[in-house]
Amino acid sequence: MFETAELGRKVSKQEYRKREPELHTALLEAQRKLRESDTGVVIIVSGVEGAGKGAVVNRLHQWLDARGLRTSAFWDSSDEELDRPAFWRFWRALPPRGTVGVLFGSWYTLPIIDHVFGRTSAAELDRALTRIAAFERMLAEDGALIVKFWFHLSKDAQRKRLKRDLKSGHESLSTALVKKFSKRYDRFSAVSERAIRETDSGQCPWHLIESRDRRYRDLTAGTTLLGALERRLARGDGEPQPAAEFQSRAPEIAQAHVTVLDQVNLGATLTDHAYRKRLARAQKRLRSLSWSGRKTKRNIVAVFEGWDAAGKGGAIRRVTAAMDARLYRVISVAAPTDEEKAQHYLWRFWRHVPRDGYVTIYDRSWYGRVLVERVEGFAGPREWMRAYREINDFEEQLVEHGAIVLKFWLHLDAEEQLRRFEERGVTPWKMHKITAEDWRNRERWDDYAQAVNDMVTHTSTEYAPWTLIAGNDKKHARVQVLDTFCERLEAGLADTHRR
Repeated sequence: MFETAELGRKVSKQEYRKREPELHTALLEAQRKLRESDTGVVIIVSGVEGAGKGAVVNRLHQWLDARGLRTSAFWDSSDEELDRPAFWRFWRALPPRGTVGVLFGSWYTLPIIDHVFGRTSAAELDRALTRIAAFERMLAEDGALIVKFWFHLSKDAQRKRLKRDLKSGHESLSTALVKKFSKRYDRFSAVSERAIRETDSGQCPWHLIESRDRRYRDLTAGTTLLGALERRLARGDGEPQPAAEFQSRAPEIAQAHVTVLDQVNLGATLTDHAYRKRLARAQKRLRSLSWSGRKTKRNIVAVFEGWDAAGKGGAIRRVTAAMDARLYRVISVAAPTDEEKAQHYLWRFWRHVPRDGYVTIYDRSWYGRVLVERVEGFAGPREWMRAYREINDFEEQLVEHGAIVLKFWLHLDAEEQLRRFEERGVTPWKMHKITAEDWRNRERWDDYAQAVNDMVTHTSTEYAPWTLIAGNDKKHARVQVLDTFCERLEAGLADTHRR
């Protein structure tokens, strides 16, 4: 693969001086048009050490308007990053729609380096590359333009540059990296070629650029980027046409006559005495478990979904009452802000993933994509159907990092919901809880029930199962939530001790 790169290509100073101003102008014009689009541009800068990747990034900053450009360099992971799943740091760096993000290094760096130095097996590398390909496909299907550059340099050229730098006495960070990787050039090339081959696709192709001549390197990178921008802008929309090999194959969704919600025993109740006794016992148990999670650095992600007036808020308050306020955060999810709309829908949830040892509780969550956005038409069929796969992958990454994921759907029947709505309408301290939207959503009960059935069917996994809570009796629902919380934490913490 690398042998096919255009070795020996050169650009004279005269030709460069002629072409560079034209390219600069064209890139600025394309960037201006990009601002008015729904496309975010992700530029991946990778390649052989000593190929001048940093110089290319600096050149792009000269050619593009800094107001719509951001470069993120991924050096050693910080403690904050190590305390979260690996992709958390990359989600934070994704550019909003209409802007350009340059990723110097990227999600490719660590998998390649770890395998080059023998820290991971071939199977682990393959798994990492599969996840990368899925991640890029997800971003591309959401409308992102991903431009991936691999800057190539032959072994001989790399050694000459290292020798030149050492002779000049100018030993930079780049020189140190060249010295380190030149000893493993063949191994690095083999692993890199494998990574490129496994992640090269019609949606997210790799662009291999020979970097012996810096003028040729820079112009080729610039013209490649310009071509990708112009092709996308000419299309006139934010969502690309997926390559045939990556067409999202939506699951066949049949209308269920009997849904999973029909299996919930809504007749379950608790007396006041039993409720107080079981509540106190469960909260004491949860208090101890939450501190054990802190001690063993197991983070907890809890999701609360359910019908309007099903008692999510009350259940969450009973959970948080059992934990030290320093350990948890409650994220109340409403309609996305303009900042959030400018990103993939999972972005606003990734940003709140807790550090190891802490708890994040989502009052409504990423499941809005397959519930309200599906039913109300805010997401098209292709978008919400592929969300099942995207959500499962997100939760799998949380669990692989060590998180304990709990998901609750609070269920009640239509008659009990109507009673609570009417009660809220006449109770002064509850009136703020009932809105015209609640009444309107009630009219689409059957549509939401079908969406909930599909959600549970497609996203209740071994590592992140759904718990359906019988919510007609609030006391029973709160205790069931707490007991489930404790059981899942105990199982997760026991697994920690077995490792």
